[in-house]
Amino acid sequence: MSMKNAINECAKQFAYEPEIQNVDAFKPAENIVVNGMGGSHLAADIIGMVQPVRDFHVVSDYGMSVFSEERMRDHLFIASSYSGNTEEAISFAHSVHEHRLNLAIIAVKGELIDFAIQNHIAYVQLPDTGIQPRSALGFSLLGLARLINDEVLLKDIHHLGDVLNPSAWEKQGTELAGVLKDSVPVIYASSRNRTIAYNWKIKCNETGKIPAFYNVFPELNHNEMNGFDVQTSNRHLSEQFHFLFITDDTGDSRIEKRMHITKKLYTDRKLAVTEVPLEGQAHLERTFNSLLLADWTALAIAEQYGTESEEVPMVEEFKKLIL
Repeated sequence: MSMKNAINECAKQFAYEPEIQNVDAFKPAENIVVNGMGGSHLAADIIGMVQPVRDFHVVSDYGMSVFSEERMRDHLFIASSYSGNTEEAISFAHSVHEHRLNLAIIAVKGELIDFAIQNHIAYVQLPDTGIQPRSALGFSLLGLARLINDEVLLKDIHHLGDVLNPSAWEKQGTELAGVLKDSVPVIYASSRNRTIAYNWKIKCNETGKIPAFYNVFPELNHNEMNGFDVQTSNRHLSEQFHFLFITDDTGDSRIEKRMHITKKLYTDRKLAVTEVPLEGQAHLERTFNSLLLADWTALAIAEQYGTESEEVPMVEEFKKLIL
């Protein structure tokens, strides 16, 4: 499936009804640890964002995160790998299983699904539609919500299929890509919306095939912005950056004030800044509207530079070299 079709059809993913296989081995828990890399942890990031009070950790590394033995017994550990063959997620799953802790798996196919079947571990097998992990966020989000046993969250996610209109963001995305031409995007958001900024970065990297970076308020006001206090001698270092401020009128007014002042400081120094407001009703809807805009922007960026927008050949090259 082309990237354009994947974007246009993404709302259909929210009709998916995930089922837990080996359900008799499934042990729900309030405390969750999810291991995933790249696009396979984006759904977990979003859940952590919209449910900040839940004891919910995302680990992107080999093996298990460091908890006390007593605390680990209270957790559900979820190994998430879209392909089912991600080295770090496999390491995590084996480590959790060896410690005889509560484990579940989410994947399309691959070694992780085989491991779950062979060891009678609860798992959710996502639909195999041939799209990239970053484009399968609806499937992943629903599968993860099923494993964390949250019926309210499942209902909210399913509702996105009724309110999202992917094609409505194409024109704005194409225009924004034009604004960003020959620039390196730096995406800024509130700490609350870190996941949105990170998704923008990933889409620019993987779909657009360009460098992109992100940071969050208020932390960046204490360090990063000092690097853009340009002088005649170092202006050339900052000239290629274009700052995207993801604004949120439902967020903390103090963060909005910081964004406004930072934008003024940057524009006073002749740095390029564009505001990208979140739009929609509930936080999930606003999040996915922004990610749709990011999808179209990244696709248009790829078209501007004549790069392939769907595959990630450098990642595949790396995987072959690391074997």
